[in-house]
Amino acid sequence: MTVYKAFRNFYIFLISAAILLGAAAGGAAAYAISGWQEQAEYALSRYGSTGSEVRQIQTKLKSLGYYNGSVDGIYGSQTQAAVRSFQRGVGITADGIAGPQTLLYLGLSSSSTSGGSSLSGSDVQLIARVISAEARGESYTGQVAVGAVILNRVAHPSFPDTVSGVVYQSGAFSCVYDSNWYASVTDTAKRAAQDAVNGWDPTGGAIYYYNPAKTSSQWMRSRPVTTVIGNHVFCK
Repeated sequence: MTVYKAFRNFYIFLISAAILLGAAAGGAAAYAISGWQEQAEYALSRYGSTGSEVRQIQTKLKSLGYYNGSVDGIYGSQTQAAVRSFQRGVGITADGIAGPQTLLYLGLSSSSTSGGSSLSGSDVQLIARVISAEARGESYTGQVAVGAVILNRVAHPSFPDTVSGVVYQSGAFSCVYDSNWYASVTDTAKRAAQDAVNGWDPTGGAIYYYNPAKTSSQWMRSRPVTTVIGNHVFCK
């Protein structure tokens, strides 16, 4: 092999190596950018974030009793701790990041699919009345869950397609026929109704619920269980 050919082959080798290294670096950079974009898309507010969304999160957490700090629009350690506490309370991943699922559970999601925007104020009030009568002694999550069942029934083909139709369907809610129905609706029930309308469904899509201590119906007890919250078993 001549000196010229040896030099040429070595030169080609160097060029090929440079191209391969550049492609690998570019792929790594693309992956890093893609990963960052995915994180930016799904982690909406987190430690260090500022702005109006953070203020909304703080306001909502304060109304629910999870946050005692200032509504200043700064996602600091106190806000992060409050988000974690809320996440643990509703049974979702407690990472301290207010992503889409957390915003949905807070009732702040802009992509709610509950159909709540089509409901009237009287619909929300009626849901709140059922919650107040049926779940007065339950946790806040348990109260939202009762509201979610009503909305799940509205969306289900086996039930009436209006809130009033679902609530007043014969035998659907025993509270309609007892004295609790006429008691004042609690503020907690009103908030829970709005959270259910905003799309928070702690039940996993349940269309029934019952208290095992009060229900003897074997048919109801045979339904597939989605979750248990407080004294209520939720099922499909």
